[in-house]
Amino acid sequence: MKKLSLIILLTVLFAGCGLNKQARQIEALEKCTYEISSADSIYLAGRDVSQMVKNRTLELRNVPELALALFRKNIPLKARVNLTINNPTSAEASINQFEYIVLIKNQEIANGFVNQKVSVAPGGSTTVPVKVNSNIYSFISNGKTMEEILDFVRGGESGAAERKGVVTIKIKPTIDVGGKLVQYPGYITIDKELSSKILF
Repeated sequence: MKKLSLIILLTVLFAGCGLNKQARQIEALEKCTYEISSADSIYLAGRDVSQMVKNRTLELRNVPELALALFRKNIPLKARVNLTINNPTSAEASINQFEYIVLIKNQEIANGFVNQKVSVAPGGSTTVPVKVNSNIYSFISNGKTMEEILDFVRGGESGAAERKGVVTIKIKPTIDVGGKLVQYPGYITIDKELSSKILF
């Protein structure tokens, strides 16, 4: 695998005699599985989306904050996406920090940086909360896209037909190689089909 070979080469350059330990850790990182386990604390233009769904008020005429945000071309989205990392190997997998990009229907809606060390024990798993904070005006200013989002969210209402959608997160980890921070080449891509019933 080209990526693994490149990282091992960097390990040789930076770690010298520590190659075996670092190579095992890098290989563990390569073999980990990443998944979006849940998303919560979702706020759109300052309003709790789950409450809007519960109260069946998710219409522009019922959410003046959203209408005003559209007018100002500034629609803040805040959410917490819980990223679960599973390590099936016999070596510890460790990430010192990582960049992320969140996409819906292959269109970027947010990006950011998590400055948190994450260690996953052999055979273990851990969940990392990723806080999303972005202006999504360019994403939902398209009338068709906005209607699709509203249709998806309404699927969380009691008795409504379930709706599903794919959310993608791309992460670029940074790892400690021989005391130096080295960025993983390329991105690790995680696709998750979310159900409106589960999400809301």
